[in-house]
Order: sequence, then structure tokens, then C-alpha cells
Amino acid sequence: MGKRRRSRELALQALFYMDMSKEASEEALERFCVNFNPPDSARPFFFKIITGVLKYLPQIDALIERFSKNWRIGRMSFVDRNVLRIAVYELLCCSDIPPKVTINEAIDIAKKFGTAESGAFINGIIDSIRLAHENGKIQAGFENHDSPVGL
Repeated sequence: MGKRRRSRELALQALFYMDMSKEASEEALERFCVNFNPPDSARPFFFKIITGVLKYLPQIDALIERFSKNWRIGRMSFVDRNVLRIAVYELLCCSDIPPKVTINEAIDIAKKFGTAESGAFINGIIDSIRLAHENGKIQAGFENHDSPVGL
């Protein structure tokens, strides 16, 4: 398994833990790392994903809800919503990762950790966000904005 795949899977597990415990904090992340000890090779990208998703969580969740027809973020499974959060963060904030790689990784991880329907569900939402981004309806990155353009 590649370093980035391992980082994404660990990030999913950490976000799942924080989501389930309703505690998205440095302390919760530290507890996760003490218990699951991410390998040194996976740590940089793991921490980039976690800190990025948590920093922009309201904007990411609003974007996911905008593109998920009839699905509020709270109704999605914990696995699906956290895979989506990671993928949206990557699509909009990690310009070094091709969108097709982000989408394929999200689908593969969703199939591994989610339900039989998770892959198709994730693909539909992420591909819609990708298309909107490519068509200029969503701005890349969140750094200087309260929310992505179009929200």
C-alpha cells in the first residue's frame, strides 16, 4: 500500500473517531495517534488531510450537502461523509493531486470501509463537485474565503 493511501485511510479512521465522539480537537487527534501510531512515512500527508478538513469543515460540509441530492450531511453514514470530506479537501486544496486520483482513492476507500453502495454514492457526489470546480462554479482552496464561490 502506498504512503498516500495509508495516510488517507488513517485520516478516515481519525475523522471517523472524532465524528463519532463529537470531539474534533487536538486532544482527540493525539489520542488517536497514541493508540494507532501512524507510520512516519504516512504522517505528513495524514496531518495535512486532518488539519485541512477540520479547518474548513463547515465549508466542506456545505459543499457536500449542495451536491448530494436529498442527503443532508447528518443523514450520511460516518464513513461516507468522512470519505467525502477528505476528497473535497483534496480536490479544492491539493493542486498536486490529479482529480481522477482523488476520486479513485475515495471510491476505493469507501468500498473498503463502507457499504456496497458507498462507492457509487461517493463517486456521484465527488464527480459533480469536480465538474463544478472545472467549470469555475467552485473556487479552488478555502484560504481567503469564508466559503467556496457559489455557496
